[in-house]
Amino acid sequence: MPEWLIRAAQSGQHLGADQLALRLAFALIFGGIVAVIYRVSHGREEGSSTTLFTTLVLLSALIAMVSIVIADSVARAFSLVGALSIVRFRTVVDDTRDTAFVIFAVIVGMAAGAGQLIVPMIALPLIGVTAIALSRSARPGSLRPPAPSTLSIRIALGLDPESVLRPVFDRHARSARLKSLATARQGAAIDLTYQVVLKPDSHLLPFLADLNRVDGVMQVEVRDAA
Repeated sequence: MPEWLIRAAQSGQHLGADQLALRLAFALIFGGIVAVIYRVSHGREEGSSTTLFTTLVLLSALIAMVSIVIADSVARAFSLVGALSIVRFRTVVDDTRDTAFVIFAVIVGMAAGAGQLIVPMIALPLIGVTAIALSRSARPGSLRPPAPSTLSIRIALGLDPESVLRPVFDRHARSARLKSLATARQGAAIDLTYQVVLKPDSHLLPFLADLNRVDGVMQVEVRDAA
């Protein structure tokens, strides 16, 4: 094993500048590999995020810095937990695979910061091949269920949503589940939110056109359309 790699893996409370630089460099490299695996496994999917690609790289380096700062100090670990407790993350992760890659980046960064370089060196190829293979089996053309869309409809007050909208849902949707209901325009209208899965032979534009033609429908909006 090269001397510079041995120095990067050495443990101790007082690390030299060269050891710190090597560990952070390895953390960036490992984070970059995780990001590449993320990009390859997601392919050209519409939901893949360029922002998350960058986040995975930076997150590995930041976690490596945390591991270096904490070292073997329990007091530092508790101090860090207290400092980070003020941070609130409100971004909802739609794809659970993205959460797995974030955890992946955290672990390789932690290993690099602790000098356990052999862990990501072995884990990255194994987990990378597994992630790519599993993503290939879930691509379009397999038995993957269609993704639901969030449908928001505003209708006039006094109408029965079920009797008014159900005929259109039956023609175009495989399923339509009511998620929320609220009043709007100072009680003059009702906002309804549905989770809708269209039929294979149905299309979004004709579906919206039929909804707009229903008497009493004031506004229609679709989000996360597959």
